[in-house]
Parts: sequence; C-alpha cells; structure tokens
Amino acid sequence: MQCIFDKQINRRNTGSLKWDVADHELPMWVADMDFETAPEIMEAIKKRAEHGVYGYTVLTEEWYDAYQSWWQERHSFTIQKEWLLFCTGVIPAISSIIRKMTTVGENIVVMTPVYNNFFHSILNNGRNVLESRLRYEGGAYSIDFDDLEAKLADPQTSMLILCNPHNPIGKIWDRETLKRIGELCIRHHVLVLADEIHCDLAKPGCSYTPFASISEACRDNSITCIAPTKTFNLAGIQTAAVFAADPVLRHKVNQGLNTDEAAEPNAFAAVAPVAAFTKGGAWLDELNAYVWENRTYAEQFIEAEIEGVHAVKGEATYLLWIDCRETVGDFAGLCGFIRKSSGLYVSDGCAYRSAEGFLRMNLACPKALVEDGLWRLKKSIAAYKAQKISNFHNPS
Repeated sequence: MQCIFDKQINRRNTGSLKWDVADHELPMWVADMDFETAPEIMEAIKKRAEHGVYGYTVLTEEWYDAYQSWWQERHSFTIQKEWLLFCTGVIPAISSIIRKMTTVGENIVVMTPVYNNFFHSILNNGRNVLESRLRYEGGAYSIDFDDLEAKLADPQTSMLILCNPHNPIGKIWDRETLKRIGELCIRHHVLVLADEIHCDLAKPGCSYTPFASISEACRDNSITCIAPTKTFNLAGIQTAAVFAADPVLRHKVNQGLNTDEAAEPNAFAAVAPVAAFTKGGAWLDELNAYVWENRTYAEQFIEAEIEGVHAVKGEATYLLWIDCRETVGDFAGLCGFIRKSSGLYVSDGCAYRSAEGFLRMNLACPKALVEDGLWRLKKSIAAYKAQKISNFHNPS
C-alpha cells in the first residue's frame, strides 16, 4: 500500500490553502496531508455524491457507533452515545466553548509553544492568554508544574486548553502527567478543554491516553474535541465532534454550538467519519508507518547534513519541530529567508509562542518531497549563516 503514499498529486490550482503558492515553492507548513484519503472514504463520498440530492442532513446511528467503536478499539476508552455532539470543526468548537464556558476578561491557560489558532480563539473572544511555558532541556519538552499551578491558581483563570498530542512539539502526554494536570485543574476550579485531534497520528507502537480516561473526576471536569480530519486528511469536509460526560457541561456546549450555528452536518460530513472509523484502520496503520519513515529520514538527514540544526524527538503528529537556535544571528526573518532563498515554505516557531529560532515542517507528503524540502532547508540554512557572518564582518 505504500505506493499510494509515494504518489505525487498535483494540488496546484485546486483552491488549496497549502498549495496556493508560487510555482517554484514547496509548501510544507499547514497541517494538511498531500495524500489521497483512504479509498473506502472516497468510495463513500462518491456514493453519497451520486445520489444527487444534498439536502439538510441529520446524524445516523452509524455516526455515533463509528466514533464509539473507534475509541473503544483504538484507545480503550468508552464514549457514551449521549456524550457526543457534532460540530463543523475543532477550532469552531473551541471558539464556541470559550464563549459559552468563560466570560470576557478571564484567563485561559495554554502551555507554549502550542497550536497558534488557540491564541486567535482566545483573543478574538476578549479573553486573556496566560502562557505556561514548557521546559526545553536536552532536546526534550516537559511541563513546569510550579509555573502551571501558579497560572491555574489565579482567581481570574477559568480554563486550560490542553493539546494532546501536543502540536507543534509532537509529544504525547503520559498518564501520570495528565493525572497531575487534572488534579491541579480540579483543585483550582479550572475547566479542561482538550484538543485531541492528532490522537491517531502516532509512531507505530505508541498510543495516546485520552484525558477523560484518567479518572471520573478528570472526565467530568473536561470537554474533549476529536475528529477524523487530521487523521484521514478530511479538513475540507468540515466534520468533527465534541464529547462531554457531565450533563451540565454538555448542555452548555450543545447550546453554544447551536447558537453559533456550528452544529449542523453537511451531506458529506455525516458520511465521511463513518467510512473512516469503520473501514480506514488498515490505511491509517500504513500511513503512520510511512510518515514515521519520513520522520526518521528527516531526523537523520538534519543530524548529518545541517550543522547546528536539530530535530526535536516526538511520538505523534506528522509535524517535525526543528531547533535552529545554533544558527548564526538573532533568527529574525529566518523563516522568510528560507522561503525567499529556496522556495521552502515552513512555519515560523514564533507563531506558537515561546519558540524563537524553531521551525515546523510538515512531513505528510511523498518521500521525494521530503527529500526535496530537506535539501532546500540545508541550502537556506547555509546561505543564512553566510549572510549573517558577512554582515558581522562587514557592518554597514
């Protein structure tokens, strides 16, 4: 099946956010795979399209069963049917939940560096971002629990957005860490909003632990966002789910999603998850193996070919977090310089806060493109160093 992932698909001129770039550029930034989705999903979408009538759509029993079965079989976690709510996307859900469950001027804690759209959801709704910066030591990230508790203990703090697996660093938080986070949030009356959209994109042999599975107390003090969109490359279908075990929380979330008109599925949003979760398992296993081969290759290439640059070890996502802090200079404009000099378009670590000198590179593409991107990165880093050294010796 790996030949499927080696296939290069021309996505230019298709209205693609990722590929709406100059002809010479190679986009490896936004979390969007360059692979066709699983054949079974394509077949289900085609069958629905061939029906020819695309009217108002409701969720079927199969939709609920698909989510429940997948999380039970893949993650040993039981989601009750009544816990599940449809939403058009994880970010629309997060924004809606922020509006419904917090008030203007309250603090929402995030552990940085973290997914940049969290900041938009918080700030655009008049809440305050409270950063608890992760420790980065010896090439690995960990939580500064003293700092985290201080932020949670602030009486103005009402919510923690937990990213697990953590984007962009690719870390799966283990059970003991999640337990400690949960206990702190309960102690300080802080609601946990868990974004677990990357949960199925893990290194073969690794598994993630749903935050809600830690304990009944954690389960009842949390709202979790999940979706097949990252896993099966279905972002354009606009389909996701929220689950909340506590009936009062769930009622409020449901009210918020409906008020914000983010709770109605389109004709394909109800079909694609069923096909993904009931028939896409084998495809996903092959995908994870392929992506991890890409990651291993990228880590080895960077270590051998790009002096002063290091790939951060991770267990999940198809996103490689790259430490460029040993390069010459103050990193200002590094990402833009790379794009201008070689056409490689990657994400600037600054977007994720507390990550100056880091880059995020998307490896969910055919290996030939990964190879191309890494050689472009090598070329650009060398040129960047040369420019900085020249500027140092010849100041204007």
